[in-house]
Amino acid sequence: MPAPNELDPSASVMAYWGSELRRLREAMGWSQQELAKRTTYSTSLVGLVETAMRAPTRKFAQRCDEVLETGGTLVKLWPLIGRESSPAWVRSLFELEWEARTLRNYQLAVVPGLLQTEDYARTLTRLGRPFDTTEQVEEMVTVRMQRQRLLDRPDPPILFVLLDEAVLSRPIGGARVMREQLAHLLEATARPRVTLQVIPFEVGAYPGLAGPILVLSFRGAPDVVYMENAENAQLLTDPARVDPLSAQFDALRSWALPQAASAAFIEKRMSSWI
Repeated sequence: MPAPNELDPSASVMAYWGSELRRLREAMGWSQQELAKRTTYSTSLVGLVETAMRAPTRKFAQRCDEVLETGGTLVKLWPLIGRESSPAWVRSLFELEWEARTLRNYQLAVVPGLLQTEDYARTLTRLGRPFDTTEQVEEMVTVRMQRQRLLDRPDPPILFVLLDEAVLSRPIGGARVMREQLAHLLEATARPRVTLQVIPFEVGAYPGLAGPILVLSFRGAPDVVYMENAENAQLLTDPARVDPLSAQFDALRSWALPQAASAAFIEKRMSSWI
């Protein structure tokens, strides 16, 4: 195992996190063995985390915060590790979302990630990753919840969301989870920069049935489109592919209910989840 003084805190988020753990531990005058004993984790794990050879779990971060009396410092930094350890296209999406001035998201099957409740996200993550441990699932849910801070900053992007009625009707997580999720959507409609519209079943067939769309628009830069399937995802930058999808999203809005009518529609559907 590399000696702790070999760690370069600027090398990565994991390296910075490990160096912070070491700094806080040493400030208490504890050895790695002492921290391991107090957290009930192994000395080898503490050493691996401090040298950025293993990513800490959120539970490990919480326990270290407790015994080191940090006020939550390590847990606050932890989501950055989840972001860093995500595939490159996921990191690119997070960065682009943060830079975008407008997000246009059409969803056919599920609530978009930026508007999911924790329990709704947990259900989807568990179903989508059946071989992951409970701890791994919780780490991914935490990262998703952290991503939603985008909407709470002083200058959030403008968010347009189109939802097929199927999103409101599919019982993901059961009645309680769905009722809370729909209530969360209603709360989102009160945000000044969020427009949420529903495309009801009664319209029949319409162009959006081919799949979801996420269009990201920027100041002084071309639009980008994010597409995903069961195996992977991609970010499209070629205008020849992006422009038609951007236009398709705008056209889909003509099939949807206005925002006020959509909010009433969601509220009515919410009452059915009892």
